[in-house]
Amino acid sequence: MYLKLIKCHGSGNDFLLIDEITNRYTFTEEARQNLALSLCDRQKGLGADGILFVLDSERCHAAMRVFNADGSEASMCGNGLRCAGRYVCELLGKEDIIIETMKADLRVTSAPAIYDDIPTFNVEISPVFFDLDKVPMNLNKASLVDQKIPEVSKNLQFTVLAVPNPHLISIVDTETIISNQQKMISETVNGPNNLFPDGVNVSFVHTLAKGSIYVRTYERGVGFTNACGTAMSASSLVTCLLGQNVLGEEIDVYNNGGKVRVVVNRKEKGQYFMELIGNATYMFEAELQLSLSQPESFELIAQTDFNEEGAYELLQKHAKHIVDSKIFTNA
Repeated sequence: MYLKLIKCHGSGNDFLLIDEITNRYTFTEEARQNLALSLCDRQKGLGADGILFVLDSERCHAAMRVFNADGSEASMCGNGLRCAGRYVCELLGKEDIIIETMKADLRVTSAPAIYDDIPTFNVEISPVFFDLDKVPMNLNKASLVDQKIPEVSKNLQFTVLAVPNPHLISIVDTETIISNQQKMISETVNGPNNLFPDGVNVSFVHTLAKGSIYVRTYERGVGFTNACGTAMSASSLVTCLLGQNVLGEEIDVYNNGGKVRVVVNRKEKGQYFMELIGNATYMFEAELQLSLSQPESFELIAQTDFNEEGAYELLQKHAKHIVDSKIFTNA
């Protein structure tokens, strides 16, 4: 079959976007999984953290499904939502839309550029759950906020929440950031274990200044990633809960792929939601010929580059300078 797609990224978290609305593709669940496994392979495929499938929706402007590079489906992806949201906004000629995701219908709006002329979008990240059974996590507690988990680490404090992807978050010092602890913990809780039967995203967070944090994430189904949108949103919420940042105010969130902004909000009934503000950058458009039964044997017919990556590289350079000067040169 003939397949057209766009490679894009949010904060260096890169995706292959497939438009099922215009092109009228139809995929089985097995085909979606196999496409993700084959096309996201960085050695033999086009290389990406996952595939964004953009579909029709009966109640929203469009729907988004996210398949990770390992073939698993994610319930949400904040960086991916910005990319899919941009695509749908431009497809429909709108600046404010609602996208259906697995767990919630989420707003996407065009936003002022976060840096120079970078295409920037504001996406809603919700719902937020602190109930351990929503994660899920097997522990004889209802919730866990800034507490030790001896089975995971003897010295670190953790907060566990779902947004709706599951997250295990720890506020750490510079020595811990450069250590091997995050890798060891992440591999443990994403392998066979009794605490997190479905695995969990693991983020280490370091405060750079008031209103500014660094987040590094080991993403379930992906591994260490340049950035994870729901992790950056959840991490921002945790810093507000612990009094390090303020609800309703912008937080600059630096990551290995660049930088975003997050605003943590609280509704009247006490529920939280976050605004994740950052780039949605197109890298190239590709045309493939492939068989859905053997997508790994695809043929690249054509590739057309967009001219957007140069502008984002300036933001990456700025973010790297901040992170290096605040963390790695001081550790």
